[in-house]
Amino acid sequence: MIARTIVSADLACDAAECGHQIQRPICHRFVALIASAVVAHGMLAPSMAHAAEDPARAEAAAGAASAAGASGFTSKAEAAGAKLLPLWEVGFGVAALRLPDYRGSDQARNYALPLPYVVYRGDFFKADREGARAVLLDVQRLEVDLSVALAVPARSNSARQGMPELAPRFEVGPSANVDLWRTADRNAKLELRAPLRAAFTLQRSPRDVGLSFTPHVSLDVKGLAGGWDLGVQSGAIFGDRRFHSYLYGVEPQFATAQRPAFEAHGGYAGWMALAGVSRRFGNIWVGAFVRQDSLQGARIAASPLVKSERNVTAGIGVSWIFSSSRQLVAAEQ
Repeated sequence: MIARTIVSADLACDAAECGHQIQRPICHRFVALIASAVVAHGMLAPSMAHAAEDPARAEAAAGAASAAGASGFTSKAEAAGAKLLPLWEVGFGVAALRLPDYRGSDQARNYALPLPYVVYRGDFFKADREGARAVLLDVQRLEVDLSVALAVPARSNSARQGMPELAPRFEVGPSANVDLWRTADRNAKLELRAPLRAAFTLQRSPRDVGLSFTPHVSLDVKGLAGGWDLGVQSGAIFGDRRFHSYLYGVEPQFATAQRPAFEAHGGYAGWMALAGVSRRFGNIWVGAFVRQDSLQGARIAASPLVKSERNVTAGIGVSWIFSSSRQLVAAEQ
């Protein structure tokens, strides 16, 4: 067992968890891909040419890896036969997204957003295919990390006319991730992820607006069709009473003939399914995802603010990796 410190900053666009929330793999990695697509779903590791260019660096890194093994502690990466990769890589690009105003809205907007590319392969803090995170516990099949998410505001929505606008939100909390299956070469794996986050509004007087829980299974496959990475996720979405009230409740003073008062309750909020691909072409990273959300059978489906029980979110992004560390470390690609 290896105890570590991890901070999982999934600034990815998880439209399912909080309106158009920017969550972790492929999108929870685009922003669900942008800040979860960036550091999140599919950043292929660079060439090992760095080691060949500087034998001293390769020898030093190999020595460090050997020393780590001699210490008696074996991490998942080391147990898998890790490769020598740059300690960090950084890049920058742009992403185009189509997002609903919130889950259940019949209005969607197009966004052009900056797409940073960050990979860090440290012992405690990591930013890689699994997202940006701080590892709290790492055992052979279980990892607990600190998950962070961001939701952008929803403004000028016709269903909410005359009501307070939805402020941007920050979410943070633990996530338990369990390895269910993986191939011997570790190019494919199936995980159960269970993030539980507390949500807070980002405004002059921040508010605690409740809890969200989004357990899901995630299948990641590397190296398809000449080098593409594929990620598929599906799972249920839950929220407590305060979280649902913030998004879907209608207080009596905001009720109209077309929008009756609605008291939201906690519980099941529907499901989501997501698929994304990404690939590294030299110093260029490209990625895309599509996601569907359903509110059928959800406890908040009867809210007058729910105008559509199905939403589709999609995005595409490209980043240029312009710098990488000369220091090499033993890590999984």
